[in-house]
Amino acid sequence: MTFANSILTIITWLPVVGAAILLVMPKTAIGAIRWISLLVTLVVFGLSLALWQAFDPSDAGFQFVVNMPWIGESIGYRVGVDGISVLFVVLTALLMPAVVIASWEVETRFKEYMIVFLVLETLMIGVFTTLDLAMFYVFFEGTLLPMFLIIGIWGGSARIQAAYKFFFYTFVGSVLMLLAMMAMYWDAGTTDIARLLTHDFPVGMQTWLWLAFFASLAVKMPMWPFHRWLPEAHVQAPTAGSVILAAILLKLGGYGFLRFSLPMFPDASAQFANFIFVLSIAAIILTSLVALVQTDMKKLIAYSSVAHMGFVTMGIFAGNALGIQGAMFQMISHGIVSGALFLCVGVIYDRMHTREIDAYGGLVERMPQYAFAFMVFTMANVGLPGTSGFVGEFLTMIGVFQVNTWVGVGAAFGVIFSACYALWLYRRVIFGALTKESLKGILDLNLREKIVLYPLIVLTVVFGFYPAPILDTTAAAVNNLVEHYAASVGLDPAVSLADARAPLDYAAPTGESQPAPAPASH
Repeated sequence: MTFANSILTIITWLPVVGAAILLVMPKTAIGAIRWISLLVTLVVFGLSLALWQAFDPSDAGFQFVVNMPWIGESIGYRVGVDGISVLFVVLTALLMPAVVIASWEVETRFKEYMIVFLVLETLMIGVFTTLDLAMFYVFFEGTLLPMFLIIGIWGGSARIQAAYKFFFYTFVGSVLMLLAMMAMYWDAGTTDIARLLTHDFPVGMQTWLWLAFFASLAVKMPMWPFHRWLPEAHVQAPTAGSVILAAILLKLGGYGFLRFSLPMFPDASAQFANFIFVLSIAAIILTSLVALVQTDMKKLIAYSSVAHMGFVTMGIFAGNALGIQGAMFQMISHGIVSGALFLCVGVIYDRMHTREIDAYGGLVERMPQYAFAFMVFTMANVGLPGTSGFVGEFLTMIGVFQVNTWVGVGAAFGVIFSACYALWLYRRVIFGALTKESLKGILDLNLREKIVLYPLIVLTVVFGFYPAPILDTTAAAVNNLVEHYAASVGLDPAVSLADARAPLDYAAPTGESQPAPAPASH
């Protein structure tokens, strides 16, 4: 194997190698454990950037493929990435060094803490790189165990209950997905995802397969009303756990819809599109209203995540390039922004040991740099133009307006509500008079916190003004997905394949601007 076709294997398994090194180190070697963990995650991030640089965005198929059969010719070690998955690999690798640095001062079982996070990184990357159905399930479900330990061991006072609730909610739905995967193997005779994408499952069978996958993916995102485990898990998880939970683990559900539901079960996806729209609008509006009455900062941001995932599912099942490109961009942007918001909460929690909103106020007087960082991520969470949060929401709304005007209107109300709860939180924490004695000695961002937050600020603003690197990477794969979906369900390919960059006035791939597509409906 050359380095070119082994790079995915290296990226996927290097964190486990790092975890094995930490395993044999003495617990007292805290400094060495910190730097080895950081070095491993930085190397993985560097390799992921090299992967993205070498990735050919014009190729809609899988690249850097390795295919090594294990059990006959059916089940094997198969890895590869396309435009839908490669950016999730980069996002995961980007956030892990930030997580390690943010966890620098963890005092309880620090060695085990870093080992669990490195193993979790391998499992998360494995979800996005594997091209084997059986291996996908192993990676997909394997992420539960490290997060279960992170919440249950290093979480808050009610961590045990939250950990078990997280585990059983997500595991029960995945049992149905496992049964669906077995049925897919019996029908197609392979677990090769690349071959399954070209296999035509019977229409009647698609309905049951779609529902089985939905049972797992809807909980994983989570979609309303399957989100009840999320706020409690966030509140009890340590800061680093909340970052990974919101930024990466929630994206596994959206990735599953794009990898399996839409391309493999297109007729069922079209059949259930309106059902998804209803749940998406409920998530966007209802959880935004719930966020308005929260007193815990983590809970508010957790409910905000459910609302933002509503835009993702809405865009995916719009079934056109605008909606799916928007959903992809929204997931990448939300990974950066939500992760940064939880890091911001962690900054003041480390100082004051409380997440209650009423315990703060007037922090701008003592922490101006923190106030600026928190402001950037709050504006991105609202969807302010010029931030990455705007691009994803805008594209998903344009995409869904082509399909269902009322759904688009409902999503627009959600944007208004998000401004209400986000600005309410910012005002209560940052502005006002600094009257609480406990806050008068609070210190601004230290060097370690600046190293974590400032790069995320740059990415939030850069992708807000220049989203082309993300949109160009995903364009060919998304267009290929949309073309297959449109042909399967009888949509007009010319409408569905309209360039997602046109509303942003970017040049089309041919160098010529393309007109906005005419409205269409399923």
